[in-house]
Amino acid sequence: MRHNEAEQMSEDDGRQQSPPSDLEFTSNKARNCIATGSGSGHPELQSQYPDQVLENVLENVLHFLISRQDRNAASLVCKAWYRVEALTRSELFIGNCYSVAPGRATARFTRVRALHLKGKPRFADFNLMPLNWGAHFNPWVLAMAKAYPWLEKVYLKRMFVTDYDLGTLAESFSGFKELVLVCCDGFGTSGLSIFVTKCRQLRVLDLIESEVTDDETDWISSFPDGESHLESLIFDCVECPINFDALERLVARSPSLKKLRLNRYVSIGQLYRLLTRAPQLTHLGTGSFSPSEVAGQADQEPDYATAFAACRSLVCLSGFREIIPDYLHAIYPVCANLTSLNFSYANITAEQLKPIISNCPKLQVFWVLDSICDEGLQAVAATCKELRELRVFPVDAREDSDGPVSEVGLQAISEGCRKLQSILYFCQRMTNAAVVAMSENCPDLVVFRLCIMGRHRPDSVTGEPMDDGFGAIVMNCKKLTRLAVSGLLTDKAFDYIGKYGKLVRTLSVAFAGNSDMGLKYVLEGCPQLQKLEIRDSPFGDAALRSGLHHYYNMRFLWMSSCKLTHQGCREIARAMPRLVVEVIRSADEEEMDDLVQTLYMYRSLEGPRLDAPKFVTIL
Repeated sequence: MRHNEAEQMSEDDGRQQSPPSDLEFTSNKARNCIATGSGSGHPELQSQYPDQVLENVLENVLHFLISRQDRNAASLVCKAWYRVEALTRSELFIGNCYSVAPGRATARFTRVRALHLKGKPRFADFNLMPLNWGAHFNPWVLAMAKAYPWLEKVYLKRMFVTDYDLGTLAESFSGFKELVLVCCDGFGTSGLSIFVTKCRQLRVLDLIESEVTDDETDWISSFPDGESHLESLIFDCVECPINFDALERLVARSPSLKKLRLNRYVSIGQLYRLLTRAPQLTHLGTGSFSPSEVAGQADQEPDYATAFAACRSLVCLSGFREIIPDYLHAIYPVCANLTSLNFSYANITAEQLKPIISNCPKLQVFWVLDSICDEGLQAVAATCKELRELRVFPVDAREDSDGPVSEVGLQAISEGCRKLQSILYFCQRMTNAAVVAMSENCPDLVVFRLCIMGRHRPDSVTGEPMDDGFGAIVMNCKKLTRLAVSGLLTDKAFDYIGKYGKLVRTLSVAFAGNSDMGLKYVLEGCPQLQKLEIRDSPFGDAALRSGLHHYYNMRFLWMSSCKLTHQGCREIARAMPRLVVEVIRSADEEEMDDLVQTLYMYRSLEGPRLDAPKFVTIL
């Protein structure tokens, strides 16, 4: 859960692999028409192709539109804008792989060079979705192989990717440069080996929080010989040993390498060797940050601090998978320049953190375990005045554990880090006063995710529900787009969200609310709501029906362990035929009663999918 873009082709390759461009073979006509005026040249072109001239001009204008939202808005102006916007879109983002068929997407957008594709909903990360649910990349890669031979970049999140898919990707796109797989599964080291062997222009290979099967294949050695174009190599999630000698040779012949994140099988001694080969790194994941078990006791240890000091461009540091705190002094030389520090795998104390954090005045992103306690967070607040994002994860996520961070740490952060824009905070106790203070001290918050791990926990001082705290967040943080609520909450909290959360796009709810009115307040009051995730809350069919006016505008709705019935879900399916309504049960569970275990609803241009497993019923 702790997460967090090519060399030019040869001239011949460029002619063969570049996407067709109407601009290239129509712009001359346009220029002739404009240059000749009304009294000379080719007046027949002016009268015969006026729309074509306007489209050429529009193409040039739309090339400057970068954001997806602006492009989507432009495509709705009229049919001409719809057509030209599609012709000029080089990056295609699809937030749900089942919302549109690959064939429809490739038919409309014909010049795509980069694809961003998402599959399973986020709650799949919490084991709330059975294995083999779907989100297969295969139909997409097959469609792209025919439509986009010039494709350069693929970003996938929560998709099922096979070794065959990786092979197809490598074989179909001769100029392929970037592959990012986030929270994906289905592939192994043999697939990686095939992929890196054939992608000779590869610049980015980022494997982030993905599950990679150990096929006992030496994939690192499969990178082609000669100078590498690699700019980013991330494999910290790969849970199997790698060929370090091959990795060292690869790093040495990658002069453009800026980002390198290592897995826990890379020792601190091996890290030292890599740093001496690549002092140009800007982003580093350290691997284990402990010595190798096979290192001889009599061996003289390298000067790790000197190796770090040589990395003068280093601004982002992560890793520390199996940390020995005695080695932390090695990173002191780079602390002053760091803008991002990730200790979310490092079980360190406040005393071990203080010498580091006190030297990080430029820090903007900080991820850490709650082992640093409130005292550690107070140290962060005292130094990191530029902090924009904070995530505090639990060492022990059990509901009955003793949480070492509390409202004390949260209040300290709000008072010391007033530029904060995003926070994820796991704790066992919290007060309304601390949350209200954060809403007042950090009004620029865009993301506020407070996870009180014990169910239905009230204000730890007053015993009151946490309604007023979350109410203050949505009232005072005018830029808020993402909110996660927890603790003892009544319908009053959801009333606040409906009244004041007008920009909220993503809402996550767990163990909260006391009637259908709570969900009704949200669905009727939050016009920008795109993603709604609810688990273990008392919302039933009446609450579900209250969103009929809005579901076509949402990307998805997820409800698990609530009070929905099959009949209520069928009513929604009948009322909204362009909405896919999936009822999901455990893979080994028979359908016993009318209560729905999990509901997953999403809009789709294609209707029900054809690859649904037996434990999924599409209504």
